[in-house]
Amino acid sequence: MGCALSGSGIAPGKTIAESKQCPSSENLAVSKAGPEPGGDGPGADPFPLADAQKERIQESWRILHDNIARVGIIVFIRLFETHPECKDVFFLFRDIEDLEQLKMNKELRAHGLRVMSFIEKSVARLDQGDKLEQLAFELGKSHYRYNAPPKYYEYLGIQFISTVQPILKERWTPEVEEAWQSLFKYLTATMKRGYYEEEEKSGSIKSLALRKPGTGSILNSI
Repeated sequence: MGCALSGSGIAPGKTIAESKQCPSSENLAVSKAGPEPGGDGPGADPFPLADAQKERIQESWRILHDNIARVGIIVFIRLFETHPECKDVFFLFRDIEDLEQLKMNKELRAHGLRVMSFIEKSVARLDQGDKLEQLAFELGKSHYRYNAPPKYYEYLGIQFISTVQPILKERWTPEVEEAWQSLFKYLTATMKRGYYEEEEKSGSIKSLALRKPGTGSILNSI
């Protein structure tokens, strides 16, 4: 789930330099290599949450719901503080260096709300595993189109958890934390599968275009 959970605000054609590496989290880390490309769409990963974990997430989300605008902003400010290279992918506010100024940025606020909306939809689908999986899978596909690399997806969940912990206070327990970690790990893995499927599809289309006559391919110029 990384630097963004919405296509809006991400610069098409702009990728973060692959040479920049972010530290990973042991709790939310997914294999850097990702799944093998090709055909592993929805249904590849079993839904990991038990009923008790779903209830913990739903209960804590009810408390957080009234603060989602503030949570969305704080999550991204912390993300940019801990992984400043992630800001490069957001063309609407990537040039704002002052984090205090960034907090007041209307584009960041809107993007934060979109991310919180995705989380809200995910929570609402906890008892509809197929719909939840499709939601995250399609989001991963759209992130390929906006060049948001999969290796950054997990950081959003990490920052979300660190942001909401002080808001929930005594209601935040190790069991609640484990439930949210499991949810974000699942969402991240599913988004990555969507990304890699879209990447493979795009590569196949480009390869086919090179072979077709009249497409302006290198072969046609020989």
